Amino acid sequence: MNLFTRPMKLLTAVVLEQTSDAVVKSLLALGVMDFVHINKLDSRQMEKLSFRQSSISRSALQDMRHRVEALLRQGHVAVPTSDVLNVQNLEKPQLEAFSKTLDDLTANLLSLKEKQKESNQMVMGLEEMQRYIKEDKGEYLDLRVGQVTKGRSEDLKDKIAAFGGLLLSIENTDLWISLTLRRDVGQVDPLLEKFGWMESSDVQLQQQAVSMIKEQLEKEHQEALADREKIEKEVDAMVANQQTQLFAIWANLRLNELSDQIRSYFAYTRNTTLFSGWVPADQAEMVEQAIIEASDGQCVIEWTEARQVPRREVPVAVSSPKMLAPFQRMVNNYSIPEYGTVNPTIFVMVAYLCMFGLMFADVGQGFVLMLVGLLGKYGYKKNPLKKDGMISRNLTDLLIYLGLSAMIFGALFGSYFGLGLLPALWFNYEAVVAGHAGEGSLITDVYGILGLTVKFGIIVIYTGLVLNWINLFRKKAYLQLTLDKNGLLGGILFGIGIYMGFAFVESGYKSFPSDPWIVPAITILLVLLFLRGFLAYYISAKQGGEHQDLGAVTMDVVMEWFVDILEIFTGYLSNTLSFMRVAGLGIAHAALMQSFKELSSLADGFGGVMIFILGNILVIVLEGLSSGIQSLRLNYYEFFSRYFTGKGVAYQPLGLKSAPSEQR
Repeated sequence: MNLFTRPMKLLTAVVLEQTSDAVVKSLLALGVMDFVHINKLDSRQMEKLSFRQSSISRSALQDMRHRVEALLRQGHVAVPTSDVLNVQNLEKPQLEAFSKTLDDLTANLLSLKEKQKESNQMVMGLEEMQRYIKEDKGEYLDLRVGQVTKGRSEDLKDKIAAFGGLLLSIENTDLWISLTLRRDVGQVDPLLEKFGWMESSDVQLQQQAVSMIKEQLEKEHQEALADREKIEKEVDAMVANQQTQLFAIWANLRLNELSDQIRSYFAYTRNTTLFSGWVPADQAEMVEQAIIEASDGQCVIEWTEARQVPRREVPVAVSSPKMLAPFQRMVNNYSIPEYGTVNPTIFVMVAYLCMFGLMFADVGQGFVLMLVGLLGKYGYKKNPLKKDGMISRNLTDLLIYLGLSAMIFGALFGSYFGLGLLPALWFNYEAVVAGHAGEGSLITDVYGILGLTVKFGIIVIYTGLVLNWINLFRKKAYLQLTLDKNGLLGGILFGIGIYMGFAFVESGYKSFPSDPWIVPAITILLVLLFLRGFLAYYISAKQGGEHQDLGAVTMDVVMEWFVDILEIFTGYLSNTLSFMRVAGLGIAHAALMQSFKELSSLADGFGGVMIFILGNILVIVLEGLSSGIQSLRLNYYEFFSRYFTGKGVAYQPLGLKSAPSEQR
């Protein structure tokens, strides 16, 4: 894992046009170049270049690939991945032949799909009628006993089945029982009239019809389920027979999509091809060698260092181990780090898990979270076609980490499903909240817990400040590094504020410290903060920025100075105190478990056990959700705000493993 974003280099290459196909294959196989359009050359040079339209529409390739994927899903076959792609198999797509193959398979599936639709309608209709009978909701059903006087009874039976209804003959009689849903009466009445339905006047038989139909309903339901399953197997078998061919078509379409996407960045002269793109510095030599080999050495390659290009134009590649993927997604969901800055993933992981553990500390409940994550991960792995549910694929990985964090902090605080089964390794959290912590406890009251989380918040904020100082140093933004509210000046003021705050608490909330150095130090720092605005204007003007008169500059500096002072004295205070919510949720967690234990003790036997189990489930769901959200909020608003600019551009290399996307 890189502590900083990966160093990048910009490649610009010219190859002979007859070798461009081989170059495309090599670049596609490597999959490490983030291509850029050749639009930053001198306008006179651009006039010598041309851009060519692809002979095949990429949207047509995408549409046909989507058709293949839809057919595979109908047969419950997983859509192929980049593993089936091989650049050596890149050939011109035979769209007409592909279309005919897909049309033939679609036509063969159509009749089965119609049968499947009818079978689904039958199953749903029978299940609905069963439910209404079971729940004694006869008003939603239309039950009749009568005689068919016209046409064939079997024809009527088939037509009623089309509505999800049922027609059952009564043994040793010429009478029939018709059962349909009340909402279909408008269509059923004309149908029965067409077959000359004569209603029976036997009241007793009408009453017996309900019990007679129940058994037949269950039988018909099982037969309908079997028919549906049979049709589904036929669909699966038909698609499976064509799987090899469908995979080959998909691979060809996908390869041509990617190839066309790469070519869309190419520019041409009469005999040459020009392209450019960003490559991680540690892979530059490999890319250069691949281009040389593919072009038989007939190429010109030029490298540009990232420092020669505006930072905002350099794509950001972040290298983190796969095991940190849940926390990398947290960073990506917020924004992309700026090029050359600290990779925040590992810091987000530590801060997030510590926050969650402090709020949701319990070994047993943590084990449940971890188990849910493991089972969910196994379920998705076993069934790749399964759609994301309430617990998504991404969330399963995070739950495993959260469970481990809760278990570690639960052992430190001595909580096992809210029970003190083993001594606490640090201090007994629940005993402190309940007000009966022993004299030897490191924390004796809730104020100690609040103080603990405030100190934790100070560590998090200072970590953010240090990361910001490192970023500013690497960017050579020395003025911001020294005199900004998030620079060294702000860090010193924050430190003085911490010193005064702890002294105020130690005095019993009666007085602030009277050290003689405090006032001069704050005064000097505020003066330096004021001068920063003038220095910033001077540097900007010297570098060719806009010139303003002294009055306008002074007004801007004064306004900015007041805003910075407010942000320093109120922002740092509110950010620090915001971490008290960690203590608040932790105290609420302990109090809820204490309440459920007391409630369960009031009930005897099985009732008490059930109250205790349900209480734990409620705490896991509600407190777990709240703790996860608050941990994310504190990371985003209290931690990221100190160092994370979010001005980066994502590194998106084109290769075989690139995610399918719409045409760009």
